[in-house]
Amino acid sequence: MVRFFKQKRIFDRIKDPLVEFVRLEAFGGIVLMLFTILSLVLANSVISESFLAYWEQYMGFKFGSWELNKSFLHWINDGLMAIFFFVVGLEIKRELLTGGLSSIKKASLPIFGAIGGMLVPALIYVVFNQTGSGTHGWGVPMATDIAFALGILILLGKRIPLSLKLLLTSIAIVDDIGAVLVIALYYTNEIDWIYLIYGGGIYILLWSLNLLKVRSIPIFLALGVLLWYVLLKSGVHATLAGILLAFTIPARASRNVVEFIRSNTVLLKQLVSTPGQEKLTNKEKHIQASVSAIEGNCIEVISPLQRLEHSLHPWVAYLIVPLFAFANAGVLVSSDLLSHIFDPISVGIILGLFIGKPLGIFLFSYIGVYFGFAQKPSEICWSQIIGIGFLGGIGFTMSFFVSQLAFTDPSVLSLAKIAVLVASIGSGVVGFAILKLFCRK
Repeated sequence: MVRFFKQKRIFDRIKDPLVEFVRLEAFGGIVLMLFTILSLVLANSVISESFLAYWEQYMGFKFGSWELNKSFLHWINDGLMAIFFFVVGLEIKRELLTGGLSSIKKASLPIFGAIGGMLVPALIYVVFNQTGSGTHGWGVPMATDIAFALGILILLGKRIPLSLKLLLTSIAIVDDIGAVLVIALYYTNEIDWIYLIYGGGIYILLWSLNLLKVRSIPIFLALGVLLWYVLLKSGVHATLAGILLAFTIPARASRNVVEFIRSNTVLLKQLVSTPGQEKLTNKEKHIQASVSAIEGNCIEVISPLQRLEHSLHPWVAYLIVPLFAFANAGVLVSSDLLSHIFDPISVGIILGLFIGKPLGIFLFSYIGVYFGFAQKPSEICWSQIIGIGFLGGIGFTMSFFVSQLAFTDPSVLSLAKIAVLVASIGSGVVGFAILKLFCRK
């Protein structure tokens, strides 16, 4: 009996990659909340001026005539966020190949929900901003912050079924695909075609390495940095280099499972059969050689995509995204700013996120299921889908990111950030209340 429970505990550790993704994002959302609050407090404290000015300091590199000089804020938004988008791209590729988006049956419901969750908020925003300085901001209320949303879900504990968490995650991943397309196709500056051609050549080289079964992660990452630089110079937003690079990372391991089992079985037998009378030095060498060979096999049986996602995801969840929030959420809340809270830009963002997101996610999901295009899990009720629809209205990180691209006027950008914060807080509170009411332990 004791042996059975020990084995059970071992097998309980074997989890689906998407389950692990949910866990990391949920705890990352809590860290994100803390850094957001800290940034708002500092931006409205006695050190407000120095805190806001700190991010405008410049730092760069210079080699001869070549120079790259950006503010701290730009290094975070254009540099570190490229790593964020790289991990997002790895997650998207994994889900498309083996996860919740790998088949029409699995992907249909989150795709319908995500499309509705993008179209309806954008349309609501456009209704209020058909003319004026806010016409470019329709992409702001389309975004969902999965870290914040899952952070609220984890506060509800075990009363939330796993299938509901995975549905929200899948909707957010499809939402990320939409956000990337919007950034690439709409929020792009004037293009330098020479640098863009260079980028195309690097990208062809990356795919060629993939097709030639090259599995060296340092080679892909080095070319990825070069791709980031040429896209930065081309006018296309540099963070897209992360997504593009992610799709070229090999998703197949260099050793298959059968070879892995066969090789490790031989090595384990050799390890077990180490002569007991052998000299201690020779015995230790024998053990270390066998363990090193097993370790190498374990690395080779895991694809570069899985290894990169597993190693980078904690850094993104616990460092890069919180740092982005710390640098960007610091809005000086003045009476003048609050007096414009009912301007078309802020109203469009607030209603788009708070009303448009849950309405779009619920309505399109219902249409998909009603006409037989999608299938709703039996353990999930429609009230719960409304609940995660409201959590989808927590735009925060992605909405802030798109706001930086959509608005160049600092006052308009601050107004957009305040609107995102108001809508995100409201959406989170209402989503939490609905799920607490309609989810039981």
